[in-house]
Amino acid sequence: MRMMTKGQKIFRVFNYIFITLVCLTCFLPLINTLAVSFSAPAQVTAGKVFFWPKGFTVKAYEFAMQSGKFVQALMVSIRRCILGVSLNLFMMTTTAYPLSKTKQQFRARNFYMVFYVITMLFGGGLVPYYILVYRMGLLNSIWSLVLPLSVQVYSMVILMNFIRGLPGEIEEAAMTDGAGQFRILFSVILPVLKPALATVGLFSFVFHWNDWFTGSLFMQNPKNYPLQTYLQTLLTSFSDMMRASGSNYYELLSRMNERTGRAAQLFLALIPTLMVYPFLQKYFTTGLVMGSVKG
Repeated sequence: MRMMTKGQKIFRVFNYIFITLVCLTCFLPLINTLAVSFSAPAQVTAGKVFFWPKGFTVKAYEFAMQSGKFVQALMVSIRRCILGVSLNLFMMTTTAYPLSKTKQQFRARNFYMVFYVITMLFGGGLVPYYILVYRMGLLNSIWSLVLPLSVQVYSMVILMNFIRGLPGEIEEAAMTDGAGQFRILFSVILPVLKPALATVGLFSFVFHWNDWFTGSLFMQNPKNYPLQTYLQTLLTSFSDMMRASGSNYYELLSRMNERTGRAAQLFLALIPTLMVYPFLQKYFTTGLVMGSVKG
């Protein structure tokens, strides 16, 4: 290893300091939310809780888990993510593969590309969107949260560019062995696309998990709210929820308040996302076509 110059050493130290500060700005609010969720309401109200719980209590988590609405909304979000991500990956893959071909291989390619780009840049508006879902009979159904968003054009374009960057020898070898287009896509292309699929799959998961607006728009029954829509309602109705919990309101208020209760439920909502990232992170650093073509 060659010796670094003084300027390079200074630059590396500056980079370490800068990246550490950026990480802290992302991580410290999470620690604060966790500390608030485990703290006594009097300590939180007095502004004494920062990064360590004071007056340790788990009443906020007991309240969150006792409330059937939270668990119910959590299950709706899990179902939505499973259906949404699976449908997104299937639709984006089957769309990106033909669009990755040249105009000579797929004559209608330019037409469909213009069509998809227009839908990415322009929308028909909220009212036509609602009328479309209503006419399809999807209101108050989980399908209203996944079907209209089945093709995420931006992620599809990412997949298309990944497929176009693959060596042509892969498809040529498969075609020589007698494979058709569907066989090539599902048996040859998809195994090589794991890093790209993990990336767009993570984008899709985060979108479905964090989206609250479509749930409030299309779900008429609060029992069908996804988790983020349910958490959004806490901003205005947490006191009513505490009164309707069946417990003595003032006794409950002495052991938790709105801020500790919201912090506990917000942190519980973060757990699935924190669990997904470590399993997909390894694909981000994996070579896209590593080992796919043998010389």
